[in-house]
Amino acid sequence: MSKQRQMTFAENENVLCFHGPLLYEAKILKTDWRVLDPLHGEEGPVYLVHYRGWKQTWDEWVPESRALKLNEANLAKQASLKDSYPGKKKAIPKTSGSLDSTDRGKKSRTKDTSVDKEEDFTKRPEIKVPIPDSLKAQLVDDWENITKNQQLVPLPRTPNVVQILEMYRESKKDKKAKNDEVFQEVLAGIKTYFDKCLGNMLLYRFERQQYVDVRKKNVGKEDSEIYGGEHLLRLFVQFPMLIAHTQMDQDSINALRENLVSMLKWMQKNHKELLLSEYENASPAYQSIVKS
Repeated sequence: MSKQRQMTFAENENVLCFHGPLLYEAKILKTDWRVLDPLHGEEGPVYLVHYRGWKQTWDEWVPESRALKLNEANLAKQASLKDSYPGKKKAIPKTSGSLDSTDRGKKSRTKDTSVDKEEDFTKRPEIKVPIPDSLKAQLVDDWENITKNQQLVPLPRTPNVVQILEMYRESKKDKKAKNDEVFQEVLAGIKTYFDKCLGNMLLYRFERQQYVDVRKKNVGKEDSEIYGGEHLLRLFVQFPMLIAHTQMDQDSINALRENLVSMLKWMQKNHKELLLSEYENASPAYQSIVKS
């Protein structure tokens, strides 16, 4: 029996919504119920939100955990987060080549066009990127360590995502394969997707304060230079959804999928070097801040 479908928020309701570590005013355009965590079969409500004062290109579906009621207490929390975050919100980088599909702001559009119409999305074929069983187990442990055991990945990580991608490139014995244009483009695309997605969809709620703290200490560095294989693996889980929301042609999708599968096999083979076996316990002070 699936749990009763109860929605905390309603269409046209004004809310506060996390975008990265900060909260922004938003309006709920649509509501839906979807699979949130394929690994655990978890389902829940999702909301299509429009951020107040932002272009339509930033409209996105978010899980309920990213939305808060618009009230005095949460407005105070919004102000507190803004004060604790160094600098203004960073502009999202562009992606080059055929992977430039999530940077939709450049595309011209008429006033009544939609970036990614829901009916078009649902018609697209399902894209599967199989995760090796041992890496699935890593993802489960990762989830339990953070959400249940209140532990954290120590940051900055070594190797970080940039280093892991270079290690994978160097693992190709064939010099021609190392310098293949499509291969290089895929690696660049993975890095860009990671930097775009980390703050928006790859962090558990318990990690958000750590993200704020680590950004203060690493000004000028990208997320891919701070985080490592644990969060990169989370990105691979999200790739089918990310790819489905792009306008990539089938040949590009096949090439990307082939490279993702190959890299996952490499990560499985080298998991001891790339992934942590033990996380660090969050301090009582950190836990107190998160719960406040």
